[in-house]
Amino acid sequence: MRPQSLHTHTVFCDGTGTPAQMAEAAFRAGCSAIGFSGHAPLAEQSWTMREEEIAAYRSQVLEQRRRWAGKMDVYLGLEQDFFSPPTVGEWDYLIGSVHGVPAEGALRWVDESEEAFRRLLCLFGGDAMALAKAYYRLTAQVVQQTGCQIVGHFDLLTKFNEEDRLFDTSARAYRHAALEALDAVLEQDAILEVNTGAVSRGYRTLPYPAPFLLRAIAQRGGRITLTADSHSPETIVFGYRQALEILQACGFSSLWYLSPEGFREGPLPQL
Repeated sequence: MRPQSLHTHTVFCDGTGTPAQMAEAAFRAGCSAIGFSGHAPLAEQSWTMREEEIAAYRSQVLEQRRRWAGKMDVYLGLEQDFFSPPTVGEWDYLIGSVHGVPAEGALRWVDESEEAFRRLLCLFGGDAMALAKAYYRLTAQVVQQTGCQIVGHFDLLTKFNEEDRLFDTSARAYRHAALEALDAVLEQDAILEVNTGAVSRGYRTLPYPAPFLLRAIAQRGGRITLTADSHSPETIVFGYRQALEILQACGFSSLWYLSPEGFREGPLPQL
């Protein structure tokens, strides 16, 4: 089985490659498919697409579909944030993500920077468990809120928490909040992505979700897909070998792949 790269960003949002460059990189990396998942518009955010760019985004992705027809599948998707306005138009798939939580009358992003995360912790009175509960309450609702088929970077709030330097992910309260949200997502039959994006950008040494969550997904019979959350052509399948080793150790022998007929289960890819 050949890998896919379904979580990708281009110059239309916060990526560095054009759709053409990203598709070329996916083909050269041996992918059977690339899915474009630009950040849905969100008011006053520089990292999302603007409403007026959506038509051009659609046009360029569909141009790549025609270019690679018969060689590689190309899918038109969107990463819909929990707080993004409802989507307009038809999409091959949606990734639903929680990037932030409300605090003191504004949205505060959990993945902006370590300094911003520390400031966010202060808004929660330094109580990391209160922040985690707020984040996972939203994550539990992200499928219903966005209509997504894939849940993006499930435990994104750990982006800057390598070696638990900001909060303890082994704490009972943290794991209870995370597993409760996980069960809610699985009850809605969503696919969870195993996302190597923070590894490629040097923030983490392991992909999302953490191994204890991956083991829980496997034990519960949940569905997963493998993505790179790629923001550049160089990272289109970054960290896939490491991620596959982790998945096998956590009890997985298959992934879910997007096809013209929808998502289908298949064996772990050969790299």
